[in-house]
Amino acid sequence: MFARLTRLVGRDLLRDTLAYSAGIAVAGASFGALATAQGLEWWTTMAVSVLVYAGTAQFAALGVAASGGGPAAIIATGLILNLRHIPYGLSVGHLYWDRWWTRILGTHNLLDTTTAFALAEGDDLRRAKIAYWTTGAGNAVAWVVGNAAGILAGSRIGDPAVLGVDAALPALILALVLPALRDRSTLLAAVAGAGIALAASPFLPAGLPVLAALAGLLFAWPRRESEAREGAAP
Repeated sequence: MFARLTRLVGRDLLRDTLAYSAGIAVAGASFGALATAQGLEWWTTMAVSVLVYAGTAQFAALGVAASGGGPAAIIATGLILNLRHIPYGLSVGHLYWDRWWTRILGTHNLLDTTTAFALAEGDDLRRAKIAYWTTGAGNAVAWVVGNAAGILAGSRIGDPAVLGVDAALPALILALVLPALRDRSTLLAAVAGAGIALAASPFLPAGLPVLAALAGLLFAWPRRESEAREGAAP
């Protein structure tokens, strides 16, 4: 069965999904432990993770709640952070927007990494669909299992934040995208976006610096357009 799955998905994609899912499980455990330490019931934590299913927004909402923020502040934080899903949907919505049930599941599966993996397949629609759903399945299982482990451990850890497990997922994602940074235009866009986010962080609310970092893409477009024209020239 594993050999058949490897042939269908592809060894490289399956390897990257398993590695990424390991990081998601660690991040999920961190959220479960932090939520439990803040006094949330186990079923509330699991319900949020399954129904909201947005790690960044969940961590941010938990932080706002822990600092005394009210429902309006929590909702606003989630909405700001998830504005990035608008361009995500425009980029990969065609991969699942064909049946009513795939619209529901596909929209719930619209994440940073599922979008990135799908777009990495280029114009190959079949491979893009496989990447979108494979990474989504790995993410979902790892997130729920990680949450359950974190909930069990949360009551036994005085301050889960001191363990630093919340840094594991960003570190893993950075490792996965490093090969793409060999392309000069991609590297320039990434560095510019990171610089914009860092510069904006002291002045903008949480979530907005990440959206502002999308402006870094402007540094990649001129080079790619000129390359396309050079490739088309006789």
